Order: sequence, then structure tokens, then C-alpha cells
Amino acid sequence: MSDAATLFKVFSGTKNRDLAEKICESLNWPLGRMNIEHFSDGEFAVSYEESIRGQYIYLVQSTFPNSDNLMELLLMIDAAKRASAYKVIAVIPYFGWARQDRKDKPRVSIGAKLVADMLTVAGVDRVITMDLHADQIQGFFNIPLDHLYASTIFIPYLKALKLDNLVIASPDVGGSKRASSYSKHLEVPMVLCHKTREKANVVGEMRIIGDVEGKNVVIVDDMADTAGTLCKASNLMKEKGAKSVRAMVSHGIMSGNAAQNVMNSALTEIVFTDSIPYDRSKCPKVKVLSIADMFAETIRRVQEHKSISELYLL
Repeated sequence: MSDAATLFKVFSGTKNRDLAEKICESLNWPLGRMNIEHFSDGEFAVSYEESIRGQYIYLVQSTFPNSDNLMELLLMIDAAKRASAYKVIAVIPYFGWARQDRKDKPRVSIGAKLVADMLTVAGVDRVITMDLHADQIQGFFNIPLDHLYASTIFIPYLKALKLDNLVIASPDVGGSKRASSYSKHLEVPMVLCHKTREKANVVGEMRIIGDVEGKNVVIVDDMADTAGTLCKASNLMKEKGAKSVRAMVSHGIMSGNAAQNVMNSALTEIVFTDSIPYDRSKCPKVKVLSIADMFAETIRRVQEHKSISELYLL
């Protein structure tokens, strides 16, 4: 990188340190030193262990449960602003609370907007994130937001599998736009799952719209929480004659009995990114692909004021 682009530092929150180290390795740049001190009552304090005055500061932290990860990021931003950082850029591979993006019933919060406001008030100057649950969340920010796509790493992996009779599937109507993009890029058919929910994280009735008999099906989605939808869809597709069923999911939350659900399902494998750290020993069907190079290249391009859209496959 040019001399003008060297005035930056990368720091990591507690839970995304492995990803931050990979990003720095790809950048050939050292990870910054910071200290997060925890107190017995559950509070914690953030301090930078080196000067960041006048620097571009990149803070790598996904805001997945629990809420400590979000609070940690907010404190990191605040500490950086108070230490006279020139620009503070939040690198949030997984943007949590994103399922609360609208009022879908009376008297509910819009959590995604609240989180966007909190980040802005804390002093963030830019956000880099990936595969938001809803595209309109970008409009909740009045600062630059770079929205990356996991398809950049999923598509090459999928092509390397060399599956014949490939079909792309969406696990619900909301994900049809994402599935359609994969389908058009790969020039293969698409099927859709239509589901109803009894309540949050509980799937009611599900139907497959389209033909999966004798096909190798790949379900694409933005997140797997309990993995109930993915598992029910894969089992139904197998019953309908699918040759194999895989899932490619940007963010592997995998809460509750998700690992057991996946192991007991018809899924051949489920592919995540490392936006959220995951221990593969919990579920051998999981394969994790790293987004470190993609985020490193994005940071490099932001520093050098180059286009980021050139990185997108879809």
C-alpha cells in the first residue's frame, strides 16, 4: 500500500480475535494492542495500549449474542474517539439484532435501527458489514456503509464441488432475492420453500415450490439460528427425491439444539463463514470458509480510496 494509506491500525474485540488476526495476516499488518478489563459485576472497560492519534482505526467485532459483544464494540468506538483517532471504522461481519428491522406487529421495537443509532452516537464514522438480514438496514445509517456479500467466497466453493443437476433453493420467501441471484449467476434452476411460523424459531407448515427430484440442492440463507428451517427444508426435499441437500449460510449463530438438529437432518453439509466463531467439534457436518481475505481487501481499498463493488460476484 502507498505511504498515504499506512496511517491505520486494526483492533479486535474479544470474540472475533481469530478473524481479526487472519485479516491482519492478509494485510501483512500487525494487530493493534488493546486491553479489555472485566469486573466482578459484569462490567468491563476498554483501553488502547498504543497511540492511535490521527489514525484510521478499524475495529473488528461481530455483534452476535450475547449483548456484551455489542457493548464492547460501543466502548471500543468511544475510547477511540476520545483518544483522538482520525476516523473510526466498525468492521461488523455479522450485524446482530437485524431481524428486528420493521414493526411487523403493534408495540414492538425496531432493534436494528436502535443499534444503528447507538453506533452512530458512539462516534463511528463508517461501517463495513456482510449479508445484512434485510437490505433496508443500510438506510438506518447516515454514515457510509459498505455491504459485502458472502457469495464472493461461496460461489467459488460451490463451483469446485462440480455438482450435476444443481438446484438453488431459498428456505423462505424472504430469501428468494438472494437465491435468485445465485441461480442466475450459475444458470441453474431455483426452488422455493413456503413456510409458516407458529412463533419465533418454531416452523409450522412447509411446502416446496419447484422440482427437486434427482437434483443436488443447495439452500442459501443469511443465518442459521436454531437451524430448524434448514433442517425441515432438507428433510422435505429428501422426501421429494432430492439426490443431496447442502446449505450455505453466511452467519452460523447455531443456538440451542442447532448442532443436534443439523446432525439429525438430511443435510450433507452446512457451510458457514467465520463471521461468528464456531467450534466444528460440536457438529462435524459444518464447514467454515474464511472471509478474512475479503475484508482485508475491503480495508485496503477503503484506505486507498478505490472501488469496493469490484469485489462482488453477485
